[in-house]
Amino acid sequence: MKALLAACLFLACAVGVPLTPAHAQIDSREGIALQNQIAELRQEVQSLRDQLAKAPASGGSNLGGTYQAAPAEGGSQEITTQLLGRVQRLEDEVRSLRGRIDEVDNARQRQAEDLGKQIGDLNFKIDSASGAAAPATPGAPPEAGTPPAGRPLPLSPPPGNLAAQQPSGTDKAPDAPPPPPPPPKRTPEMILQEGNAALQRKDYAAAEAAAKSVLATHGAKSTDAQYLLARTLYFKRDFAGAAVAFDDTYNRAKTGSHAPDALLGLASSLNAIAEKRAACQTLDKLAAEFPTLRADLKVPAATLRRDAGCR
Repeated sequence: MKALLAACLFLACAVGVPLTPAHAQIDSREGIALQNQIAELRQEVQSLRDQLAKAPASGGSNLGGTYQAAPAEGGSQEITTQLLGRVQRLEDEVRSLRGRIDEVDNARQRQAEDLGKQIGDLNFKIDSASGAAAPATPGAPPEAGTPPAGRPLPLSPPPGNLAAQQPSGTDKAPDAPPPPPPPPKRTPEMILQEGNAALQRKDYAAAEAAAKSVLATHGAKSTDAQYLLARTLYFKRDFAGAAVAFDDTYNRAKTGSHAPDALLGLASSLNAIAEKRAACQTLDKLAAEFPTLRADLKVPAATLRRDAGCR
């Protein structure tokens, strides 16, 4: 019994003493598991101590109703051996864990030293580059090709000796020719004038193009352009097209200056395509609306009436 008590006291002291220095903090999973095992061992030792405290001095009674007095010494020796073995293993694990912690700390310290060295090298390179770019010290001889202080740098002539081509004194560069004036804007009147001139020289294509150009872009001059188109088609012997164009000219301005000419041209075009009855009706309309014809229209109107067989 005394031997069992001594072993328990030894275990209590061994477990109760901190296994790591006060400055080492174990926060890994292995350290936490190890601390839990030590706590369990402490509980087992404390339970064993409580059982021993309750045992009678004669040693004949049981320990907490679990172990008999006769085999208590042998069983306690076996338990003590097991506990001592577990304590030894835990101490070994703690030492191993402390060794790994020291290795990590040493590695971190080496990394910090390497980083500090790299930063120092970089600063040295920057200082060296700045010193190389610094201006020359006062009193140092100027480099070859450097002009003395206070004098401007000599200017080289530009490529192609353009300096010789620059004017000197009062000479002036020749004035550039003025740009050509922009072409005059073509008005509807100008286009119609060109179209009538083309009709006089029998350029029917140019006359027709001029008339259609004004009709497409200038509505205010559409009557004059329509009359030019009708006469152009008539002289091209496109009598059907001319009849339509003359009728359109008359309808655009029934009291305009081109109205009697348009009616006479319509009658002539209808007679040319053998529409004599329609031609005669157009001549009657001309006589009714314009009883006093111009002198240049009276003879053509009378001749047309005879050719169409009008009454």
